[in-house]
Amino acid sequence: MSAVLERVLLPRLGFAAAWREAARGLLLRRVPPEQVDWQRADDSPGLPLFGANADTPVIGDEEFRMPRVLLGLIEDVLCANVPDRFSLPYRAVWRAQAERHLLGDESDPDMARVRVLSKLVHRDAHKMKAFVRFCEEASHGDRRAFAAWFEPDHFIVEATAPFFARRFGDVDWRIETPSGCAVCTNGALRFSAETQKPAALADPTEDLWRTYYTNIFNPARLKVKAMQSEMPKKYWKNLPEAGLIPGLVASAEQRVIAMRGAEATLPAARSLRMEPYQQPAAMAGDVAPDRRDLEQQILDCTRCLLHCNATQAVRGEGPDRAAIMVVGEQPGDQEDLAGSPFVGPAGRELDAAFAAAGLDRASTFVTNAVKHFKHSMRGKRRIHERPGISEIVACKWWLEQEVALVRPRIIVALGATASLAVIGNGTAITARQGQIEQSLFGPPVIVTGHPAAILRMPEAAHADRLRHELAGALRTASRAV
Repeated sequence: MSAVLERVLLPRLGFAAAWREAARGLLLRRVPPEQVDWQRADDSPGLPLFGANADTPVIGDEEFRMPRVLLGLIEDVLCANVPDRFSLPYRAVWRAQAERHLLGDESDPDMARVRVLSKLVHRDAHKMKAFVRFCEEASHGDRRAFAAWFEPDHFIVEATAPFFARRFGDVDWRIETPSGCAVCTNGALRFSAETQKPAALADPTEDLWRTYYTNIFNPARLKVKAMQSEMPKKYWKNLPEAGLIPGLVASAEQRVIAMRGAEATLPAARSLRMEPYQQPAAMAGDVAPDRRDLEQQILDCTRCLLHCNATQAVRGEGPDRAAIMVVGEQPGDQEDLAGSPFVGPAGRELDAAFAAAGLDRASTFVTNAVKHFKHSMRGKRRIHERPGISEIVACKWWLEQEVALVRPRIIVALGATASLAVIGNGTAITARQGQIEQSLFGPPVIVTGHPAAILRMPEAAHADRLRHELAGALRTASRAV
């Protein structure tokens, strides 16, 4: 067994920088790990370090080859509260000079231990950031002053204190620990080997925090083991809410039972089905006295977010006293640009259906359940998206105003969205095809498919069937009036 030839004393504070300096000298002189005795001095920084040399090149120069990841792991291990926290990193550095694949060797005992210690140190630093609790103390200047006591498992104060300096740079603070103290005054961070646990300070905000914590504590989601894993009991004594935790845990089951007993009763199923279609409350100035005012209010509508991306609102078109009102889903791309309903490919299918039914489109009032174009961008193309319940409900106010203005004797609802807006039921359109139903606004309604569905049919026979059904619905509406 080789005799110990080199003895290195490291200070209590600044040990990481001192270790790096000593390791440089040892590596330059090719001193193997088994011939180095690493010790930690009990007094303050300033002890002479064996092999210290201001002119020694740093690790990473051409003298040495060191993976950056390994250097980061070593910085963590130096903070670990284990007997070999100085010798293990040096052994890893020494071996890395000759063993190029050391870092990637998962089975190597030294590297396995390095990784385990690195994780422990990182976890301890995370706990420090999470569980340090400051109390305000008397200040001696214009800046407020705070103090905290924390008991880490490892020597992480010097490595973690810069986090608090960045976060709380506008106040003075100190964090006392059993192994040292971090002090930040006027934004300048310093460390001291002398430490003293702060006396109990009366912080009026702690009562407010305890009240808040009590009210946000959810007994139905209590998992004691998970809570203790994330917040071990050793930290409880320094937390303002620690005194509340045992009582909250003990009463959790009774509180859950009480919460269940106080649950609100559900409304009738019929009320739930009708709730999305209830008339929104009228606002002052909403009622349009004539068509011109109504059209302007539709153009200015901001009842939902669709107006943010659409070019304009598309108003209904047709005579003021049309006997037939045709309601579609929403404007398409061309309608959004033109400001008129049914002027694109679906509009041409609708015109053909009018002709097949022997009706003049100019004699009917044509509008949409939703007045703005809902879409998503795909490259430079605007792709149609189906309106949601909230958007249909928001626009139903305008549809009702149009019905009140035109006073049609019958309404033709084109597709599921129009049927949902006019009747309150947007399902089973194929089964309800051509049927006359009652609208929410008064006039009867004939339900049929939307002309856009014709454009999506891959087979000509299916498209012809939809054209026939659409023309038949318009023909039925004409006979009804």
